[in-house]
Amino acid sequence: MVRNVLLLTTLVAVALSAGGAPQRVHKRKIPCKTPANEASCYWTHGRLSFYNGTPSYRLWKIGTRRILAVHSGPSVKRGTQWDNENPELPANVERAFKGPFNLIFADFEVCPLEPEKAGVMQRMCIESAKNIFAEH
Repeated sequence: MVRNVLLLTTLVAVALSAGGAPQRVHKRKIPCKTPANEASCYWTHGRLSFYNGTPSYRLWKIGTRRILAVHSGPSVKRGTQWDNENPELPANVERAFKGPFNLIFADFEVCPLEPEKAGVMQRMCIESAKNIFAEH
């Protein structure tokens, strides 16, 4: 009986410690937030969609008429495939987004890659996202 209680206690302790272990964090290959642009990064509620045309990935800032052009980050040369056709996204967004087959609604941390201009899609990258909802 004592041995069974000891075994059960050990199994519970192992299960609890495994649940509290740090999760492996996805490290970006292309940094979005850098020391040069981190002061301009901000959170916005938006809808990430896949479009026909360039750029393929666009973020609508919900409640506005602004559409943002999604790019990988400031270190990527403009006009390359990694720049706007297949931008690097945060791991949790990659798992949820099955573009062009769904839309992602979330709170996005975005980092502008150029100043905002009226009537022009502003280039930016997505640093992180939370409260993700995928619509198929």
